[in-house]
Amino acid sequence: MNLEKLKNAEAYFLELYPEGFQDIGLQPIIKRHNTAKIGEQVREMFAKENFSQPELICENFAKIASKSTLISLFEKPKVRDMVKSMRMERRDMLCIGLYEMLYGDPKEGFETLVEVLSFYSLAKWPLVTFIPYYFYRDKAFFIKPTTTKNIIAFFEIEGLVYKPKPSYKFYTAYTSVLENMKANVGAKISHDDNAAFTGFLMMAMEE
Repeated sequence: MNLEKLKNAEAYFLELYPEGFQDIGLQPIIKRHNTAKIGEQVREMFAKENFSQPELICENFAKIASKSTLISLFEKPKVRDMVKSMRMERRDMLCIGLYEMLYGDPKEGFETLVEVLSFYSLAKWPLVTFIPYYFYRDKAFFIKPTTTKNIIAFFEIEGLVYKPKPSYKFYTAYTSVLENMKANVGAKISHDDNAAFTGFLMMAMEE
């Protein structure tokens, strides 16, 4: 990782927004994405007790996809149609995958979710990572393909090769890099919302 580029990005960002993510200039963007409120809804909708109802979990997956600004307009109806057409065993698989990602074995959950989404040609990084991100906004990262590729290139991150098909190996390695980057910036930017942090990196690359 090019630490000098990261430090320069931090300095420039704080010139524009001296209070970091609390700065009034960023509030319209933060309000538009509304990740804190959606995060609360996700923690309620994907509470442990709800996983005894796979149909409810699948419906909630589609509901959050439809309201999230992180999911493209192109994918939203595809997710809705997927859930409507799902056979019972695939609903169960989706439910198990999400449960493991949130409460159990993250690797098993990740791979199960990729497998079930693959049946519908929807095994894409945003759809695999958006629920864990909303559930654990300070720990899990939302993976957006173009942003991810640009971060790896711009900050000269070695040993990581982005691929369109989601893999747990890449996810854990990339998450580790992002955590390291967070540790190398001040408190105004090492935010408790990881999408805000990757948003900062995206803005830094645009300048």
